[in-house]
Amino acid sequence: MEIGIVGLPNVGKSTLFNALTKAGAASSNYPFTTIDPNVGVVPIPDKRLDALFEIFKPPKKVPSYIKFVDIAGLVKGASKGEGLGNKFLANIREVDAIVQVVRVFDNPDVVHVLGEVDPIRDIEVIETELMLADLEAVDKMIDKNTGAVRSGAKEAKDRQEKLEVIRKLLAEGKPAKEAGYTAEEVRDFNLLTVKPVFYVANTSETPNAAVQARLRDFAKSRGAILVEISAKIESEIIELPDEERALFLKDLGEEYTGLEKMILAGQKLLDLISFFTAGSEDEVRAWSLRRGLKAPQAAGRIHTDFEKGFIRAEVYSFEDIMKYRDEKTLKEKGLIRSEGKEYVMRDGDVCFFKFNV
Repeated sequence: MEIGIVGLPNVGKSTLFNALTKAGAASSNYPFTTIDPNVGVVPIPDKRLDALFEIFKPPKKVPSYIKFVDIAGLVKGASKGEGLGNKFLANIREVDAIVQVVRVFDNPDVVHVLGEVDPIRDIEVIETELMLADLEAVDKMIDKNTGAVRSGAKEAKDRQEKLEVIRKLLAEGKPAKEAGYTAEEVRDFNLLTVKPVFYVANTSETPNAAVQARLRDFAKSRGAILVEISAKIESEIIELPDEERALFLKDLGEEYTGLEKMILAGQKLLDLISFFTAGSEDEVRAWSLRRGLKAPQAAGRIHTDFEKGFIRAEVYSFEDIMKYRDEKTLKEKGLIRSEGKEYVMRDGDVCFFKFNV
């Protein structure tokens, strides 16, 4: 699952991305991969994985991961190819969700490309460019589909009706997601404004309280996730040794760093749950899965053969293992369930899959 980091120039987007990639490499227990200069795979923080590690004490623990893509900075006119517009739009089409980084800090040494600091205006600039790009794409799809509609093909007619509804919305300055179609219904259109979005406010040690308050109200009015962090401060926190970082967070009364909150917001936005495999001599591991998927698909996250030859899953809850501390007691109390192909996975399930290839 990929989340694209977007924003105007000079909002701290690259600083945030660089801090994220350092976060991914911070623990020796977590393998880290940089696929290319602007893509980083970072672990999803989960205290439950740490707790399972303490119970089973295997040689290693392995988190689930999420991929962040640092997309080229956007400028006004990107939909018409201004700046790196074409590259920006091509990259953003490939991701599953978008995080918009906006600036809420004042710094005379870092000039804002649009003058004064106004995060709501910045969000609207980005959204306008995405809608204009989608409008152009939809117009092309409508023209291309017209011949098939004339031939009487029902599938083409249905497609045209969806495109016309979306075109009307875009022309009114509204995103395609307001059409109410499911992601599956419009997947082939590959539109930018159907992707889920959350906002990251890049603050400072002396934030502009009035600007932040307006942004909070804006995000609330949209029902959107807003994470407020200072990319500069997070870059410094991530350099601390693990123990010092833990003490620092404890002094602040925080459980997670700002970067970790951002990663967790991405997990929530993508509607991912976590299940675990544990009890082996080698490792405890967390796995991400789309909410609503079933046990065979969860098994397939581990290995495609597990899904093809799925027989059943032995499942117990994280809460139960935390209460009784060992699998033997769970078996004695009948708390380990045998689930079949129709079982819908739950967040926090601890699983052992049985399969036959």
